[in-house]
Amino acid sequence: MSDEVADGFVRVRLDLSYDGKDFSGWAKQREGQRTVQAEIEDALRTVTRSKETFELTVAGRTDSGVHARGQVAHVDLPAELWAEHREKLLRRLAGRLPHDVRIWSAEEAPAGFNARFSAIWRRYAYRVTDHPGGVDPLLRGHVLWHDWELDVDAMNAAARQLLGEHDFAAYCKKREGATTIRTLQELSLVRGDDGIITATVRADAFCHNMVRSLIGALLFVGDGHRDSDWPGKVLAARVRDSAVHVVRPHGLTLEEVGYPADELLAARNREARNKRSLPGTSGGLAEAGCC
Repeated sequence: MSDEVADGFVRVRLDLSYDGKDFSGWAKQREGQRTVQAEIEDALRTVTRSKETFELTVAGRTDSGVHARGQVAHVDLPAELWAEHREKLLRRLAGRLPHDVRIWSAEEAPAGFNARFSAIWRRYAYRVTDHPGGVDPLLRGHVLWHDWELDVDAMNAAARQLLGEHDFAAYCKKREGATTIRTLQELSLVRGDDGIITATVRADAFCHNMVRSLIGALLFVGDGHRDSDWPGKVLAARVRDSAVHVVRPHGLTLEEVGYPADELLAARNREARNKRSLPGTSGGLAEAGCC
């Protein structure tokens, strides 16, 4: 599958963040709900005085209510338009975009760059507190309250069993033609001095509901409802388990997207489009999100 930038166009990398509370996810929707992609594309069309809408490609399509601090997207713009607006584009977008989405950088991307397919990992954080009094009101939009005391050591013991390349079908909402095979590179939890537990989840890519399902399983271990072997047993079954609770989205933030060195971008782009499979399974295309 070719990803060549059309003649006369420039590929621009956008680094951005948003508060997901009032968005129906990243991707544009036919029903006209408010989405991050639609807001940015509308703003870009307005500030460049273009009749055409230039479509964004994103590293990870976050679900409704999920936040992002380190999201990455790209857009292909006509070279003349880019040359005319590049110096003042950020400031103009800041004046046009709503306050719950910001673009921090807009730079010409290196050859072979694709925000989705060139990424080698995505890192999310999920934040939860078990404080008996609940969540700090100033943090309520970004931290989940769990009304049971949590054992972080038990949760980490369970998390270690999930690391590596597996079929995460038990923790994903299946989508036609898409594989649920992922490489989970990091899953660890730390309780901060403020009592908030932050789970760091990093993988080459994520399938739908994967992060929030993993956290839901670990919470059941942490509060003593399940033993530390249970999440691993669920994973091995490769079947969606009704006992796995998908936690609420507001505790989840896309923190960072990782890319290889510039000279490796094109190769990674091609590799990520290949169908993935484990021995004895049929493959599918790996989706970029989400969670």
